[in-house]
Amino acid sequence: MIDFDTLKYENGLIIAIVQDQTSKEVLMCAYMNREALEKTVETGIAHFWSRSRQKLWKKKVKRRGICKKIKEIRIDCDMDSVLLLVEQIGGACHMGYRSCFYRNLEGDVVGEKVFELKMFTEFNYIASITFAKS
Repeated sequence: MIDFDTLKYENGLIIAIVQDQTSKEVLMCAYMNREALEKTVETGIAHFWSRSRQKLWKKKVKRRGICKKIKEIRIDCDMDSVLLLVEQIGGACHMGYRSCFYRNLEGDVVGEKVFELKMFTEFNYIASITFAKS
């Protein structure tokens, strides 16, 4: 295993790109500190560092089934970012979309909405999931 001390953190953080293992869709981009990376490896569930709240977070809503189950972690050639290949359950985006990259440059919605928000504040949301039919 790669020694986490050899990774190139910037201000203690490293970029984490999250990608669906099967579809290869890019789901989100976030930051991890060493603790988030260690917890991700330890639990198999993606953990991140919130720059605004200055604390660890994971996208897992127990009763709703939203989470990112880690299948593989890759390190880029410069050792300054990580790629998390995941089994995504539910939506990745807090706005209700499968991917955080749900808009194109023109602002058109091109992504799949997988749940509706009932309440949203800057730091908290309650989701009512309406999973798309397969």
